[in-house]
Amino acid sequence: MATAALGAGAADALGEDRRDHGWLFIGAILTGSFLLFLIQPMVARMALPRLGGAPAVWNSAMLVYQALLLGGYGYAHLLSRFTPRTQSAVQLLLLALAGLMLPITLSGGTPGPDVSPVLWVPWLLLSSIGPLFLAVAAQAPLLQRWYGAATGGRDPYPLYAASNLGSFAGLLAYPFLVEPRLALTGQSQFWSLGYVLLTVLTLGCALVLPRAGVDRHDAGFDPSPAPGWRQRGLWVVLAFVPSGLILSTTTFLTTDIVAMPLLWVAPLGLYLLSFTFAFAERRGAAALIVRAAPVLMLPLVALAVQPVAGRPLPTALAALALLFIVAVALHARLYDARPSPRHLTGFYLAMALGGALGGAFAALVAPLAFDWSYEHPLLLLAAAALVPLWRLPGAAGRMIVLAGPVLIALIVAAALARIGPFGAAQGMTLAALLIGVIAIACAGRRAVFVVAVLGILLVSGGADALSLSNQPGARMRSYFGIYTVRDRGGVRVLAHGTTAHGLQRLAGPERLRPTSYYGPDAGIGRVLTALPGIAGPRARVGVVGLGAGTLACYARPGQQWRFFEIDPLMVRVARTRFSFLSGCAPGAGIVIGDARLSLARARPGSFDLLALDAFSSDAVPMHLLTGEAFALYRRVLAPNGLLLVHITNRHLRLEPVIAQAALAGGWSARLLDHRVRPGTPVARLENSSIWVALSPDPAVIDAAAPRSPGGWRALRPMPGFAGWSDDYGSILPLIRTGQRQ
Repeated sequence: MATAALGAGAADALGEDRRDHGWLFIGAILTGSFLLFLIQPMVARMALPRLGGAPAVWNSAMLVYQALLLGGYGYAHLLSRFTPRTQSAVQLLLLALAGLMLPITLSGGTPGPDVSPVLWVPWLLLSSIGPLFLAVAAQAPLLQRWYGAATGGRDPYPLYAASNLGSFAGLLAYPFLVEPRLALTGQSQFWSLGYVLLTVLTLGCALVLPRAGVDRHDAGFDPSPAPGWRQRGLWVVLAFVPSGLILSTTTFLTTDIVAMPLLWVAPLGLYLLSFTFAFAERRGAAALIVRAAPVLMLPLVALAVQPVAGRPLPTALAALALLFIVAVALHARLYDARPSPRHLTGFYLAMALGGALGGAFAALVAPLAFDWSYEHPLLLLAAAALVPLWRLPGAAGRMIVLAGPVLIALIVAAALARIGPFGAAQGMTLAALLIGVIAIACAGRRAVFVVAVLGILLVSGGADALSLSNQPGARMRSYFGIYTVRDRGGVRVLAHGTTAHGLQRLAGPERLRPTSYYGPDAGIGRVLTALPGIAGPRARVGVVGLGAGTLACYARPGQQWRFFEIDPLMVRVARTRFSFLSGCAPGAGIVIGDARLSLARARPGSFDLLALDAFSSDAVPMHLLTGEAFALYRRVLAPNGLLLVHITNRHLRLEPVIAQAALAGGWSARLLDHRVRPGTPVARLENSSIWVALSPDPAVIDAAAPRSPGGWRALRPMPGFAGWSDDYGSILPLIRTGQRQ
């Protein structure tokens, strides 16, 4: 562009030393971006004990960060109206004032039981890190403008690639380097040192500015017209789709695996890395990904939206790869549509607005508007309508374009009808492949490509999702997750995400017999059956996690039962779709809210038995398994009380966590790994489970969980594993190399 040529000539006229300051700006941008995205998982980790670990909490936190980023870019855009020297003075003042909040800690207070997390999460994060985040967020666009002034007009846009590389490094460093090695207090101190370094580097950049004279990207040197509303709208839309996909992908990952920053980081890290590719000065890698995007999207869409039960890793990898490819393709198109550097801050402001709107759509609108994660396929369809396409040349391409829509319609109809010699699963796979081949050849036709993606979404599970949504009461969604209730062969099944959380016979004399993970031979079943002989006929029982209410059918006359459930929707499901509660313990109390916060308000010695059965899909929230949490459990238990912890998990070995907590807290503990043999009659109604029984009194453990061959056994600690606390926690040592069978 003309301004680039002007900038190069001006840089030559200003002298070679002018160009040598580039390292200073790159260092400041990398440092600021590193800190910006290191603070995100760190503060989310700090908030776990107060907010819980539901996937929607992470999405709400991400939405707050996007709003703060928008605010930082808006501040930078307003500041760009002044000279670079004035900008630097104001920014240094803001950095100094925000630095008074160091070291980072959460603001005081805890949410009340009736306060919605939709409101509480943003307030807690804004009051804790708002000014700091705002000051650091403004660094990237401001320093790019200053770079143009300090180098006589060089193109500043490639610095945005460096900015996002620093952000990616910050996110990657947290789960693999920072969190496993530093407690939260140490993490906060480390971040504070980085903030001081950032301020010093910013001061260095500011000291260079007076030597640059004027900003070669101001109106006097760059006569390019301001972008129109149509172009600004395109920037917003191109930023909207990848931002929404971060959260829709995150919802899947954190629901199916574990509600932890480690997996919350992965989609955001790939999203940031996509900017590094898309805004790089050398365009080879980005051009290759953009060229391959339409081809790769088709099979990845088929893999990423298939049901994940039994094979979560390939599906998760496909979902992450799809997010990265779409983000690179759309961000590369965004880079190609960038304005001249004179309008740089307005460009980034539009990008931040699109990002915030995408986050709001996925985190706020979708849970209210949809009963399933329909935002994910909708965003994929939007991506199909926006990614750059290429066209098969020649007569062959024209013939396929004409035949493509007809063939796609036939294949989709056949797949949905489940006809043909291949069977349902094979038929869907074959249909998806055939649709992909046709659509790739027709990729130059936008309508055909979008229809192809729609067809793949339908045959890969979308049609089943729509069918289930049309069944009254079959699926429900709340801030905390997506629940399905299905009747299969005389059995009603409750699932959260991909994990069954309860099942009940629909008829017969054993309709109220405990099932699933709670059968008579499971650890919890054995202890509750023996409880009257251990704690007497008037035992006080607390259960964290309601599910279908199955455990209520262990209640005996004279006992007092109280359930703790975070999601009001789950209470409605247990009361209206299942009869365990109404049939076995209609008088049981139910406390709504995060269990740890609710138990903190309970009187000491309130329970003779407390059962911990809180899951988000297959994930146990970390804040319920820290040393501080076990100290709370001990306070609310009677001196000879029992704590039962459910640690069945496909992905993590949680036994070392409980073993370390028991050792540190002086608990006596035993574990029962109950295996249900596949193919046996009981396997239809019961699941394998791992329960741990703990008590401050060894005699109570001997009575409730006696050792026996193949039965209760001692816990096995992991050498070198320190356990989890509110100040420290890492899941890396606990990840299973193979799934539990």
